[in-house]
Amino acid sequence: MAAADTTALGGGVTAAPLRLVRDVVRISIAGFSGFFKKDCTDLARRVSLLAHLLEEIRDSKKIRVNSEVGSSSFSGSFFADLTLALQAAKRLVFAANNFDSAKFSSDGATKKILFQFQCVTWKLEKALSNFPYDEFDISEEVQEQIELVRAQLRRATERYGGPLNSGVLYRALSQPLDKEIDPFQQSNRLMGGLHVENIGNIDHEVTKKVECLAEGCRSVDHASDDVQNQESERNSPTSSEVSVSKDSDSEKINSPSCKTQEENKKPDSLVIPDDFLCPISLELMRDPVIVATGQTYERSYIQRWIDCGNTTCPKTQQKLQHLTLTTNYVLRSLISHWCVKNNVEQPTALMNGRIKKSDGSFRDVTGDIAAIEALVRKLSSRSIEERRAAVAEIRSLSKRSTDNRILLGEAGAIPILVNLLTSDDGQIQDNAVTSILNLSILDDNKGLIMLANAIPSIVQVLRAGSMEAKENAAATLFCLSLADENKIIIGASGAIPALVDLLQNGSSRGKKDAATALFNLCIYQGNKGRAVRAGIITALLKMLTDSSSCMVDEALTILSVLASHQEAKLAIMNGSTIPVLVDLLRTGLPRNKENAAATLLSLCRRDNENIARLTRLGAAIPLSELAKTGTERAKRKATSLLEQLRKSQHL
Repeated sequence: MAAADTTALGGGVTAAPLRLVRDVVRISIAGFSGFFKKDCTDLARRVSLLAHLLEEIRDSKKIRVNSEVGSSSFSGSFFADLTLALQAAKRLVFAANNFDSAKFSSDGATKKILFQFQCVTWKLEKALSNFPYDEFDISEEVQEQIELVRAQLRRATERYGGPLNSGVLYRALSQPLDKEIDPFQQSNRLMGGLHVENIGNIDHEVTKKVECLAEGCRSVDHASDDVQNQESERNSPTSSEVSVSKDSDSEKINSPSCKTQEENKKPDSLVIPDDFLCPISLELMRDPVIVATGQTYERSYIQRWIDCGNTTCPKTQQKLQHLTLTTNYVLRSLISHWCVKNNVEQPTALMNGRIKKSDGSFRDVTGDIAAIEALVRKLSSRSIEERRAAVAEIRSLSKRSTDNRILLGEAGAIPILVNLLTSDDGQIQDNAVTSILNLSILDDNKGLIMLANAIPSIVQVLRAGSMEAKENAAATLFCLSLADENKIIIGASGAIPALVDLLQNGSSRGKKDAATALFNLCIYQGNKGRAVRAGIITALLKMLTDSSSCMVDEALTILSVLASHQEAKLAIMNGSTIPVLVDLLRTGLPRNKENAAATLLSLCRRDNENIARLTRLGAAIPLSELAKTGTERAKRKATSLLEQLRKSQHL
C-alpha cells in the first residue's frame, strides 16, 4: 500500500483515545475522595500526560501509515489497544471514586479494586510499549515524556502486586487487551447510585492470588536511608537521588482469640489480620518491607535483625541472597484501608503520643505535641511579631531532628508556612521557605507540600525573595523534584527560568543550589527545551571558560545531560564548545574528563562534521589515554568516541 501523508488521518485515529483522556481529566478536576483517592489521582495524572502525544499525532503533517491503518497495520493495533486501555482506566477511576465502603465493606472488594488498578496500569504500559515511533513525526521531548510515563506505569504496576511474570497473575494479565475485569464479582454493579460498566473478568484462581497479595508481592522501589539535614548540607548536582529518613512506628493491639460476633464489632477487640502483623514484633505494621525470601516484616525490626549480623530470614530460616528491603506498597495500602474502615488509628510515625526510634524503642512526645501545636497556632496570629517569632522557632525545630519534622507535619504547619511564603515581611518569608526546605527531607512531608500547592509560591520566592530565600527555594525545588511526577509540575511552573537566572547572578551558594535543581529537573526530557530557551547553555559555557569560576564540574555535569537534546546541541555548537571540551579531556579532573567525554559523544552522534572537528583538534590522544585510565563511565564514552573516529577515517 502507498504511504499517506495526511493530518485528517491523524485526527481520525487519535479522536477516540484523546476523548477518553479528556474524560479522565474532567473526572479528576471534580476531585477524588474515599479509599482510593491516591490511586485515582495517580492514574488520572499519568493518563493526562498522554494528551501531548495524541495531540502531536493529530496535528502532525508527516504521518506515514498504511491506508488500512484501522485493520491490519501496526499503528492501528497500537491505537486499538490504547483506546481499550483508556476505556478501562476511565471506568476504573469512576468506579473506585464512587466506591461505597459502607455498602461493600469486605476486604475482598478492596483487594480486587487494587488488583484492577494493577491490571489497568499494566494495560496502559503494555499499549505504550508498542508505540510505532518510526511511523510518526514525534518530537524528542514528547518521546521522552512518553518513556517517563511508561516508567511510572511500570513502577506503579510493581507496587500494586509484584512482578507480573509470576504464576497466575501473569497468565491473567497476558489476556488480550479487550478482556475486561469485573470489579465486584457481578456485572453492571451500581456504585454510589451510578451505573458502572464491567472492567474485566477474574477467574477464581486469580481471586485467590489477589487474596494472598499481602504476602510476597514485590516492588521495584528500594528502601531509603537517613540523610544529613538539607539546610546545613546539600547534595551535589551529580546525584539524582536523595535518601530520606523514615522512622517506623507500630502500636501493638492485643486481640483475644475467642470473642463473640458482637464483641468483635468493638474497636478495642478487633482481630487484626495475621498478614498485617510483623512476624517479629507481632504488631500492626506501618512500614512493611519484603526481604529476599518474599517474607514481609516491619522495616525497623528486620533492619535491627540484619544490623545484628543475621543473614537468614527470621520466619523461614532461609539464607538471604541479598539484604535489600523493598517496600510492600500493596500491603501498606491494605493496612491503611483496613484501619480507616474499622475506625482504628492508623500506624503512623506518630501514634498515641509516641514516636518509635530507630532502635525500636519508643519516646513519649506528648509534651512536644502540645508545644508544637501551640506554636503552629501562633503562625496565624494577628501580631506580626508573634508570627515572626513562631516561624523562626519552627525553622530551628525543623532543622534539629526527624521527630520535629514529623510532629510539625502532623500539626498542620505546612499549609500555613506555604501561605507565609507570600508575606510582605522579608524575615517571615526567609524563615518560612527555609522551614519548608527542612520539612521536605521527610517523605510524607513532601506529599503534604505538594498538596498545599506550594510550587507557585516557592517559584515566586525564587524570583523576588532575598538571596538567602532564593538559595533555599532552589534547594527545596531540588528535593521535591526527586519524584518524577514533580519534575513535570515544577518544570511547567516557570521555575526553570528563575533557576537559570540564579545560576547566572546568584551568590556562590545560590549558583550551586540552582545547578543542583536544574540538573535534576533536566533529567526529564520535557524540561530540557525549557532550560535551553531560558538561556542555560550560555550560563554553562561561561562557567567553563571563566578562569575564576569554581563550577566547572557542575557545568559539565548539566551539559552532559542536555547534549542529547537537539536544541541544546545547536546552542552548544553555536558557542564553539568542542575545543574547550577537548582541552578538558587533557587537563581536567577525572570527573570533568568523564563528563566532557559524555558530552562530546552526544554531540558527535550521527554528526560527521563534529567528528571531523574532533580529529582536527587531536582528540584521539587524550581519548586513548582516557579509555585506559579513566573512570568506568569515562572509559566507555572514550572507547565509543574512538570507534567513531576510526570509522570516519575509513569513509
